[in-house]
Amino acid sequence: MKSSLDLLFGRPNRTTLTSCKPLLLAPLFLLLLSFFSLNNFTPSLFLFPSPSSSSSSSSSSYSKEDSRRECNIYKGEWEKDEEAPYYTNKTCWSVQEHQNCMKYGRPDSEFMRWRWKPEGCDLRRFDPVNFLEMVKGKSLAFVGDSIARNHMQSLMCMLAKVAYPKDISRNKDENFKHMHYSDYNFTISIFWSPFLIKAHLEDTEGPNGTGLWDLYLDEKKLIGCHFCLLNNVTDLTLRYSHRAAFHTAFSTLNKMENFKGQIILRTVSPSHFENGEWNKGGDCVRRKPYLRNEVKFEGLDEEFYRVQMEEFLKAKMEGKKKGIEFKLMDTSEVMLLRPDGHPSRYGHWKHENVTLYNDCVHWCLPGPIDIWNDFMFHILSY
Repeated sequence: MKSSLDLLFGRPNRTTLTSCKPLLLAPLFLLLLSFFSLNNFTPSLFLFPSPSSSSSSSSSSYSKEDSRRECNIYKGEWEKDEEAPYYTNKTCWSVQEHQNCMKYGRPDSEFMRWRWKPEGCDLRRFDPVNFLEMVKGKSLAFVGDSIARNHMQSLMCMLAKVAYPKDISRNKDENFKHMHYSDYNFTISIFWSPFLIKAHLEDTEGPNGTGLWDLYLDEKKLIGCHFCLLNNVTDLTLRYSHRAAFHTAFSTLNKMENFKGQIILRTVSPSHFENGEWNKGGDCVRRKPYLRNEVKFEGLDEEFYRVQMEEFLKAKMEGKKKGIEFKLMDTSEVMLLRPDGHPSRYGHWKHENVTLYNDCVHWCLPGPIDIWNDFMFHILSY
């Protein structure tokens, strides 16, 4: 297992923090960064335009008064949804094999038939026609790891009722895809990297077998390492590198000249391993959502979430001075309630020898991750 996945699953991961000019590459493990800019599409950073007033008005069925009223759409419960699913693994071409749970024999289907209900208000359903009108002439990038790709594929499945994109990628690398919807002059991209900043896998094994990554900050020297066990090197926590990565990435964005766009941060997506860790027999076998009072957001995921929020709020305040919008897609506690939505062993054939045999990190398609499109639709609608 790569050390990036060790970090993904909350395992000890050796990372050294060293010097380099800040370079934004991608968010740290389970999150999404989407960029909107008033400039044209820029491949190196995947910047997208902000919704114009005319495109926002196309969503007139969602009144501005409704969108402004006091309501936290991320606090609520999952309730039964008889209209779901909105696509299937047979009607959507973009479902990746590892998330194609029905193909690989998952015996239940109830996990597809739940919808998030905020407390005290309604969350408008994703409307593919209105969404495509809203983003006409623009570009959208998912910057992150395999969870970001998981979301991108979910969005394309939701849009498949209306339009199919053309693959305009420069190569066949699935981690750097560009899909163009010609009727709307709209491009969706995935930009892969497991960290927010420039990173280099220095040693595939490391001091005790889980790899050694160099993370490059805006420092001029080696500042420390997590779990490296090296002489004369300060031992730092994962929380330190997590915070440093966010701080460096957000600071870089806020220092960009002529950037007047929007940045959407999607918060930590919790895994649901029970009765063992990911490589020690852990699995996710629950078949229905938790109620909010049945589970608590805690441990390393909660600590990472707190660091994310602190650095996000600092960056948002700084961005306001320069006309840069930072917006939040706060899905952590929403997804904490969905232990039933992961592939588990239904992302491959039973006899296959795969590294992550029981996948309790990614999300089945169709599945709970589809609600992220509703959240994004809500954010972009006003």
